[in-house]
Amino acid sequence: MIREWAGLVGFVAAFYVTINTLLFAGFHVPSESMLPTLKVGDQFYAAKYAYGYSRFSTSFVPLPFGSGRFPDITPERGDIVVFRLPTTEEDYVKRVIGLPGDRIQVVDGRLYINGQMVQREKTRDYAYRDNGGSVVQVTEYLETLPGGRQHLIMEQRDDGFADNTPEYNVPEGHLFMMGDNRDNSQDSRYLRQVGYIPVERVLGRVSMVAFARKSCQEEPGLICPGGSWWDRLFRWVD
Repeated sequence: MIREWAGLVGFVAAFYVTINTLLFAGFHVPSESMLPTLKVGDQFYAAKYAYGYSRFSTSFVPLPFGSGRFPDITPERGDIVVFRLPTTEEDYVKRVIGLPGDRIQVVDGRLYINGQMVQREKTRDYAYRDNGGSVVQVTEYLETLPGGRQHLIMEQRDDGFADNTPEYNVPEGHLFMMGDNRDNSQDSRYLRQVGYIPVERVLGRVSMVAFARKSCQEEPGLICPGGSWWDRLFRWVD
């Protein structure tokens, strides 16, 4: 009986380690930087196999890699990815905006990639209550990246702290990340805090929210960006 239970526990443990090491890893969203796509409390799973594996792919079982990835697959522009921050070793979730060799700049709140202004179309204005309890007025846009990928972004203003930047030249083997909540995201625009992210530090691609840990109650004149917990259940994200 003891051997049977020990065998079952060992099997479950080995199964969990295998899944967590090679296929998926679970994360939750701690900030509003990816609104309206991801919201605080969203639980999601990142596909580790999407871009191959590196020495950062697991904290449980060291993989036999030096630098780089195997196979060497670069994320696509517009992908939402989880990566390990070089400065603090924290796990961040952002959107890939710049690929190796790209030139990225923000001028008067507008995103430029390789000298071309990225198209955005206003969808609506609204107010919501943020995670700290304050009411925030925002404008929502549908942004179209080079290549045709579309996603929603939020802007409070076009003259904020990170709405006018120098031109960033993305080094080889690195990516430029941005949050969809453009005025409330610490991302690659902040070179000392985040900066360019080595491709080998990408942990996986995010495609679906499994469920929401926090509910959102709509109030008169206020909405819930991204919907309530029911709307988040097994929701695909772009």
